[in-house]
Order: sequence, then structure tokens, then C-alpha cells
Amino acid sequence: MSAQAAIEVFELAEILHHRQVVVLDCRYDLAEPYAGEQRFREGHIPGARYASLHRDLSAPVGRYGGRHPLPDPQQFQQFARRAGISRDTRVIVYDDQRLAFAARAWWLLRYFGHEQVSVLNGGLRAWREAGLPQESGDGMAPAQSGGLTCRPQSHLVIGYGPLHGGMENPPWQLVDARDSKRFLGTEEPIDPIAGHIPTAINKPWQCVTDDSGMLKSIAELAAHWRDIPADKQLVHYCGSGVTACVNLFSLHLIGRNDTLLYAGSWSDWCAHILHPDNSDQSTQISETEPLIMGSLITDH
Repeated sequence: MSAQAAIEVFELAEILHHRQVVVLDCRYDLAEPYAGEQRFREGHIPGARYASLHRDLSAPVGRYGGRHPLPDPQQFQQFARRAGISRDTRVIVYDDQRLAFAARAWWLLRYFGHEQVSVLNGGLRAWREAGLPQESGDGMAPAQSGGLTCRPQSHLVIGYGPLHGGMENPPWQLVDARDSKRFLGTEEPIDPIAGHIPTAINKPWQCVTDDSGMLKSIAELAAHWRDIPADKQLVHYCGSGVTACVNLFSLHLIGRNDTLLYAGSWSDWCAHILHPDNSDQSTQISETEPLIMGSLITDH
């Protein structure tokens, strides 16, 4: 396992108080947006700062862009600098939900040009089970603001327009990270339409960790992705561009980086179906196969 991409709890304990290390607690609850921050106050890795999915790791929601749009460079830069992140900072990210939100922070930092970022294997659960210390409260502000300059790596993302325009003869393989029931359209608790983007295959994001939230071995991850075409670039999506990053992270661990994120994901695809603009009037409900219309449920 690459030491640069994933870090074990005892490795983090050794460097925790180094002045060039910043730890981000990314815990979040989609049903209760402020629950993660409350849990942070109750107990977190010493010195960690909280990173909120909706406030720090996403932009405000619009008609398009999905439920968790990518933050713009200035927004994310302000957050990163408040957290004390500079060009030479090593950032460690963690959560307690099988990397669901830590992987989003990992991917965002790399997207904005910061390569020195690692995911804590097993998250806070592994830290606690190792008997390592915690602290409570709001967390201390960094001794000084960071100086990170965010430069989006546009080659790492694909938007609705190019994706939709290439559906007849796609040069990529679409990978849907949602669970199988949502992929098949038999269950849809969040989005207004059930189903998946045509040509996609299903690789649920939870499959790259075990039940305790620990990453599977490199051999197991390689076996998990063995049936994915090696001659096509991979485009990943989920419901809103968050948990797809877990799949992107696992592929990075086994050395496969020919990957793109459709950041708006299924929620953005649904928006273009329900509200086509002048540039995508050809988008019709029939294009999504299989597709089941559902009631509009807001993702909190």
C-alpha cells in the first residue's frame, strides 16, 4: 500500500505534532448536516480541524452540478488556508464512514494541486481501537494561516456536456459507485429519478473496505478491479460526486490513475433530464436505462 496515499494509525501518531502536518476530520451525516461537527466536538484526533462536506468540501447547490458541487478554487483555498495548509504541508484526512467523506477531501486536495495528502486507514474507529488519545472541543486554530494556492486540475474531471455528447460511442467506461439497488433502479431514496447512466457498470464504493472500515489488501483491491477494461479511461460517478472518490482512491492505491470524476454525478444527470437547457434539448427520459420515475426527495 502506498505510504503517500494511505497511512496507518501508529504512523500518524508518530508525526501528529509535526508542524508541517495538518489533520482534517471529515465526518458527516447526510441526514443531519451538523451531526459530524457535533461528534468532532465530542472527540477527535488531537490537533485535528473539522472539514464540513456542505460548507468546506462543496459549493452551494444550483440547478445543475449535483447535490454537492465542487467548491470553486477561491472557496476551497480560503478553507485550506484557515486550516493551516501550505504547499509543503502533509494533510491527513479521516472519517468514520468507510472513507466516504475522507476520500472526497483527498480527491479535492489533489484536484486543486496539493499532492501531499493521505487517508487514515480505518479512520477514527481504528484510532480509538488502538487506544490512541483523543481531545474534545472545537479544535485549536493553526498557529498561522496556510499559504496554499489552489490550481484546479481540469483534466481530472468531466462535465455533463462532454459526457452526454459522447454516449453513442464512449471512449471511456462509466463506473457507478452506488449500491446495487440504486444502480438497478429498484430503490431510490434520494434522487428524483431511479436508474443509472447508460453503459455504466456497478462497483459499489463500500466494497473496497471491510466491515470495520479498513482498506482491503492491495491484492484484494486488484482482484476487485480486475474485470474493468484496461484499454479504456474510467469515468466515476455516484449520487453526488462524493462516494465515487472512494473508488478513485482505491484505484490510485493499485496504480491506476486513468480516472475521471463526473462530479455532478447522478443528481446532475437527473437535473438535465428534468430541466434540459438549450444545449441539451435531446436529453429525454428514455435515455436512462433502466429508469423509474420517483418522487423528489431532498438530500439533507
